[in-house]
Amino acid sequence: MTPAVLIVDDSLTVRMDLHEAFEADGFTTMLCATGAEAREAFRAGGFDVAVLDVVLPDADGVDLLRELRTLPGRGDTVTLLLSTEAEVADRLLGLRTGADEYVGKPYDSGYVVARTRQLLGEDNPADPRTTVLVIDDSVTFREQLRQLLEPEGYAVLTAASGEEGLRTAAERRPQAVIVDGIMPGIDGATVIRRMRLDPALRDTPCLLMTAADDYATEVQMLEAGADAFVRKQQDLAVVLAKLAAVLRTSAEQLPIEAIGSLHGPGKVLAVSGDRRRLDEWGDALRDDGYDVVAAAGGDAALDLLAAQPVDCIVLGLDGDGRRTCARIKEVPQIRDTPLVMTGDQDDALLESLAAGADDYVRSADGTETLRAHVRAQIRRKQSLDESRRIREELMRRELDAAGERAARQLAETRAALVEELEWRNRELEAFSGSVSHDLRGPLQVISSYAESMLEEDEEPIGDETRHRLQRIHAAAGRMADLVESLLILARASRGDLRRRRFDLTETVWQVIREVEARDPDREIEFKVDEAMSADADEGLVRVILENLINNAAKFTRKVEKPAIEIGWSGPGEEPRYHIRDNGAGFPAGKAGELFRPFARLHSAADFPGTGIGLTTVNRAVERHGGEIHAEGEDGRGATFWFTLPPARQA
Repeated sequence: MTPAVLIVDDSLTVRMDLHEAFEADGFTTMLCATGAEAREAFRAGGFDVAVLDVVLPDADGVDLLRELRTLPGRGDTVTLLLSTEAEVADRLLGLRTGADEYVGKPYDSGYVVARTRQLLGEDNPADPRTTVLVIDDSVTFREQLRQLLEPEGYAVLTAASGEEGLRTAAERRPQAVIVDGIMPGIDGATVIRRMRLDPALRDTPCLLMTAADDYATEVQMLEAGADAFVRKQQDLAVVLAKLAAVLRTSAEQLPIEAIGSLHGPGKVLAVSGDRRRLDEWGDALRDDGYDVVAAAGGDAALDLLAAQPVDCIVLGLDGDGRRTCARIKEVPQIRDTPLVMTGDQDDALLESLAAGADDYVRSADGTETLRAHVRAQIRRKQSLDESRRIREELMRRELDAAGERAARQLAETRAALVEELEWRNRELEAFSGSVSHDLRGPLQVISSYAESMLEEDEEPIGDETRHRLQRIHAAAGRMADLVESLLILARASRGDLRRRRFDLTETVWQVIREVEARDPDREIEFKVDEAMSADADEGLVRVILENLINNAAKFTRKVEKPAIEIGWSGPGEEPRYHIRDNGAGFPAGKAGELFRPFARLHSAADFPGTGIGLTTVNRAVERHGGEIHAEGEDGRGATFWFTLPPARQA
């Protein structure tokens, strides 16, 4: 979409100058001469950028800016203030009121347009075509090249002079440049040399065209940095061929954020107590396309630098220049800004550098020398920034690669450990099951022989022998119970889950009837929720219920009125089931120990058991992807909670 700019200025000359500059760069413009017209345009809308003159016949530009910022949807509209009142205090007022930029008159229209594109984030307008910049002082030849290139799919930008071409290249970043060798002002070779010194443009392929026919000229142009040389006498088809060749072999750049160009929109802060000298510096530096901000002293300079960065500082050695230099270099945020000191003394170079300056220029050397030094300092700073960004990008890539390698190694190590752990668990479970199964035979033999000897009437045995045989028989029975528990644990840990939804309430009642049948003389009050269901392996869930309900029955033996409750939190995505009793409970804070193998929190004489049951429950719940925990107090009963998530969640 073509951006629109609102230009508000009472000077017809300024309005038309900016109108032509913006339209030449692809903007549409809306022109207003008064504050009243501007307010009407505010209400009508339809613009993306506002350029406001500070002094109008019927309004103040800063007040207009305040009004614009209060309108709905206009808080972020790009706004530039334009004024002959360019003192630091005026600039700070405009910037603090909400201006994105403050440009002093006389201004450079190229700077205003380029800065506008920068603020819009359009340094590189999105265009799928390859952009070629044609720099030639002949309008006829520029149009010939446009008509040659556009049918071939290129987007063509044009410039009528070397200075304009450098600014356009900085603003629009073309993929290639075709420049005439002989032009008024700076020639084509100088344009290419300056581009090669600019970190943002030095890799741009350049074709140099000339009417010269001698070999020496060709060598001279190529040594200036041109990628190819084309004579105007040749068929223009040669231009297409050589352009395609240099684009094909142009170096690919690292995907690093683009840095500002030496020839793009830049700002220079000039600091001196001598007004005549400030005007002289301003006139010279504006010829290079810089916006020059004048400050009469160090305090004003520091105030401006705190509000807005600049690309270079020119500081007069007069007055408190050295102290101002030292104050600027003490501030971390601005200490890297290039600072050029200038004065009348011939031998002040070392003194200036010692104060923190980056360079020194004698006033007697003239403004051309000052311009060259400013360009060199900005170029040096941009080269350092580019090198730093490349280093940071390469370091970031190396860190990313190292992180990926570490993550991959960790994943591989973890996978190997998991595989080994699973293998060891399988071996352990198989060993446990095998040993437990193999132990049953010898235990049955021991138990049966002990029982037979105790019941033998033909060969009476002594009391001491009988006592020992009874202990052997009891120990074999306990060992048989332990083996049976280990076998149940092994079965709970292996095999595939056969999930289905079943009636959990019915399964609970089946387990309760078995408990009651083993001890018909006991009366236990059972309370079971109706319509409970579960999506799980019914066999394993039965193991869970048998262990928990039998535990509850065991630990309520010493209670006068034992009661056991089995319930749930109701239908839902992941119900919680619970088994609650009013029995012996367990010491507070010991719940985590209950599920460890062979762990016991009560005396075996009071509550016999193998110590494997709750371990089996925990294993069966975990195989379903669920969780189990216990709550209780010593002597006040216990509650066991567990979940059985559906297969898609587990």
